[in-house]
Amino acid sequence: MRRFTITPERIADGRVTFDREESRHLVRVLRLGPGDTVVATDGAGAAFTVRLETVGELATGTVLGAAASAAESPLRITLAQSVAKGDRMEQIVRAATELGVARVAPLLTERTVVRLEPARWRERARRWQRVAREAAKQCGRAVVPPVEAPRPLADFLGRDEPAELRLCLWEAAARAGGQGGRQTRSLGANLAAGLPPALPAGARATVLVGPEGGLSGAEVEAARASGFTVVGLGPRVLRTETAGPAVIAILQARFGDLA
Repeated sequence: MRRFTITPERIADGRVTFDREESRHLVRVLRLGPGDTVVATDGAGAAFTVRLETVGELATGTVLGAAASAAESPLRITLAQSVAKGDRMEQIVRAATELGVARVAPLLTERTVVRLEPARWRERARRWQRVAREAAKQCGRAVVPPVEAPRPLADFLGRDEPAELRLCLWEAAARAGGQGGRQTRSLGANLAAGLPPALPAGARATVLVGPEGGLSGAEVEAARASGFTVVGLGPRVLRTETAGPAVIAILQARFGDLA
């Protein structure tokens, strides 16, 4: 059954009014009409079976009942991602959403290439949120993870919510992983060594990823001082758009719902 994403306020008195973007897709692309049945998710976990009544600029329908929707992962992952240049952030948000991340927190770090005025960052965040919405619809999630406006790493480290597992990815830890001894302990461990044997139900995890040039040594030390475990991902240095989704997939397979 075709799936659409709406905001909660578009459901009232048993009726749904689709926004212009979804209405256009519904009518012009899918060629649906009155009497057809679709699933509408509100982005917060609720999904409804809806019978279309009118189609046009704003399509409307009647709620027939609650639709079965896949449960969210028992592991609530925050991806703290340094802003990447070009369309890489969209790739990251899309992959993270499909993999079940609970939240995306874009960060401004020492080596972040893109520099914008605050108003333009909010604009970017709205665009990334649309990407998350489309990705959630495509993969069948009833929850759209929030994508925040970018903020400085120091602000994130000082104010972010606590998490049972905090991982800071750093390529230097990966390079030191096979050398052993004192240097490995000072720079960090590989990912496998940095993971606990188990996490409690409903646990939170935060994955911190640097930009194209990586996090600076000072930023890594600040993350460590804030409770992050510094880890590497083995002998290969992954691109920023690969590292976060790769670790999310590993965490979901080990502690979440990725079978």
